[in-house]
Amino acid sequence: MKYLHTMIRVSDPDETIRFFNLVGLRELRRQDSEAGRFSLIFLAAPGDDDAQVELTHNWDEKGYEGGRNFGHLAYSVENIYETCQRLMDNGILINRPPRDGHMAFVRTPDGISIELLQQGDKLPAQEPWASMENEGTW
Repeated sequence: MKYLHTMIRVSDPDETIRFFNLVGLRELRRQDSEAGRFSLIFLAAPGDDDAQVELTHNWDEKGYEGGRNFGHLAYSVENIYETCQRLMDNGILINRPPRDGHMAFVRTPDGISIELLQQGDKLPAQEPWASMENEGTW
């Protein structure tokens, strides 16, 4: 398992990047999705690319209230199906099952969203995961 990033939603990416630049973080990469109408901007402290902050800007969002700006923690795992099965076997709800062999979402007991991503290439779809519906919001 490897820590990947923490995601926060931002209303004004330029102002947020300016803030994090003042703190000492620098932009590593950016991905804009015209179809999804969002931007992902990854920042890290110089020399510490393994501890990233993902800024998610949903282009049509007008602001966030009630803690909706905190998104999730992300980890890569060796086998997403085995990890999710272990969590389910221990009573953890899989909010977004790994139907695609690549990504799943679960929540901590306090409701913090955790994104699990398959290390390397995604695994071939397999049952029961491939036909599972989302159990809840993520």
